[in-house]
Amino acid sequence: MTALEVACRNSDLPLTVQRRVILQALVGREDHPTADQILRQVRKRLPEVSRTTVYRVLDTLVELGLAVKICSPGKGARFDPRTDRHHHLVCVQCEKVMDFEAPRLNLLPLPDTRTRAFDILDYSIHFRGLCAGCKGRRVRVREKRVRRLPAKTTKRKAG
Repeated sequence: MTALEVACRNSDLPLTVQRRVILQALVGREDHPTADQILRQVRKRLPEVSRTTVYRVLDTLVELGLAVKICSPGKGARFDPRTDRHHHLVCVQCEKVMDFEAPRLNLLPLPDTRTRAFDILDYSIHFRGLCAGCKGRRVRVREKRVRRLPAKTTKRKAG
């Protein structure tokens, strides 16, 4: 029995074709896709599936503990099939999200916030920076700019 079958049975949810196909589409990816990216992939197998269905199923998978929703302020939600504690590298240029293993970060103690009406259940850390591709593009653009700059000339005053 698959994890989806167990989770659906334990939650009294029907095991639908849409749930199976959407979970398969998510599990097969490492790029932390958006719901729209999953929708495009799922439509190859289920052309009639709606955007609403994909969004709803992804939210259900998160509720069932089979996926994690990754949210960044000002950015769209992404989905991760890895539910174990791990961290992410986020490119500020292309918005690529990559898993980042840092066992020492997993040992950070959770602060006690119960007195502030907020219970922390888990955490993951997002490091923001430039991926190798964007970093390389920046270096190449900078090099092109330097090559295009006119050579400095000095003007002599007459007289």
